[in-house]
Amino acid sequence: MHEEEDVPESVIHCWLCARPTGKTIVWHHPVPKSRGGRDVVPMHSICQQTLIANFTNSELQRLGTDIESLLADPAVRKFVDWVANKAPDFTATIAKKKR
Repeated sequence: MHEEEDVPESVIHCWLCARPTGKTIVWHHPVPKSRGGRDVVPMHSICQQTLIANFTNSELQRLGTDIESLLADPAVRKFVDWVANKAPDFTATIAKKKR
């Protein structure tokens, strides 16, 4: 008889910051549903809030799944660098961008 090995659960990484997700996974539409988006990607809630605070639905529709363009935005880059060493279930209030 073989002993069962402890097989770790597969780790799901956040689409934006690439950190492992925690207990809560938000399934985000890179192209907003209101703009015809159907695909979803796993994200932390705080990462989704950051995208919503920094981009309009039109901008998100145009950028789609171009993660490099999203990360090129100075505010998003600053956020991703800041959150990089936080725990998977870390949360905080994200300030809305002034438009």
